[in-house]
Order: sequence, then C-alpha cells, then structure tokens
Amino acid sequence: MRDCANLLVERDGVDPDDVIMAPDQARERGMTSTVAFPIGNLAPEGSVVKSTSIDPRVVDDDGVYRKLGRARVFTRERAAIAAIKGHGPDEAVKPGDVIVLICGGPLGTGMEEIAQITSALKYLSWGREVAVLTDARFSGFSTGACIGHIGPEALAGGPIGKIQDGDMIQITIDRKRAGRHDRSSRRGRDDLRAGAGRARAGPALTTHRSRAAPRATG
Repeated sequence: MRDCANLLVERDGVDPDDVIMAPDQARERGMTSTVAFPIGNLAPEGSVVKSTSIDPRVVDDDGVYRKLGRARVFTRERAAIAAIKGHGPDEAVKPGDVIVLICGGPLGTGMEEIAQITSALKYLSWGREVAVLTDARFSGFSTGACIGHIGPEALAGGPIGKIQDGDMIQITIDRKRAGRHDRSSRRGRDDLRAGAGRARAGPALTTHRSRAAPRATG
C-alpha cells in the first residue's frame, strides 16, 4: 500500500494524505461533510440531507442553514410539481415554504426518488428558498435543503405523517460539523392527531405493506 502511495507522489505529485483525511483533519482545513443526518421530533429515527448541495446564499455566515417555514403537505409527487408550477387545484408553492411529501417510504410507493421536485426547484430563481422534507429518497441535485429518508415514515405512524398544511417547521443544519448530528423540529400545533395524513390502502397495497420493512431496518 505504501508503494502505491509513493507512486502517487512520484508520478502525479499528489500526497495521499491530502485526498483521504480523518474528520478532525478535514475540519482544520475548512472542509465539511458531504451529508448530514438530522434528527428531531419530525425524524426521531433520523434522516439524510446532502448539506453541500444547499445553496450558499441561504446559509448563514457561520455555516449553519436555518429555516422557519410554512408546511405544504402532499401525498403525490405529481401534485407537488403542479403546485410548484402554480397549476392545479392546490395553492401554489411560494418562496419560504417547506414542501412535505409523505407516503413515499417502503410502506408507500417504495422509496421512490423525488428527482422531479428537486429539479423543478433547482431551475427556479427562488427555488433555494424552499426546503423539502420526505420519507422517500432524493438525488443530490437540489438547491434548498432536501431532507429525505425521514423515519419513521408516514405510513408507519411517523410524526411526518401528522403534519398539516400551514404548520410551521424549523430546520437547523450545521454544515461545518462534519460527521455530527443536527436537529429539525415541528412548531405550530401542539396536538399530533393519530392517523392524520394516512391514506386508505387497497388489497394490493395492503399486501405490499405486510411484506415491506421500514428503511431503518433495511
């Protein structure tokens, strides 16, 4: 292994220790973690965000992303896309809103990738002002904070399934604390009504749910 390291220096002038670093060494050089794993009362089992994809213009000078925004809840990606474009029956998504897409986990649509939502926001001048929360998965192609893999998922009784339109959601992500946890929390309503945001299941979906496992357990 040392021979490979020496060859890398001799042939390419690259010090291997400048490529792969321990977290403390990376922080000393001003580097941040590519991803963070927010936890909080909306994600007691955790979640994932590609923190380096957050537009620097919505990150504070101390490297922390802070947001307090109104929830816009959707159970279908198509409906969320229509609201982003200002089409359809739902109120249009506005700068400052937090899109909450639920029922996309293993028990729902099977961890679909919500690339259409993040792509649509990427090309809007105000897209960086919108955050996304979901129990589905996402690509790294995003501009505002896109927090996915939220657990427990909505259809497993997770808190994300209790959010209602208009609830105020607070998000804090410290991009400089590589490898450490951050927190997201729900504020606005004190009561979390059981069953809110849950969809009725037909025979096929009921069978799927009986065989699917939460994403936290693989």
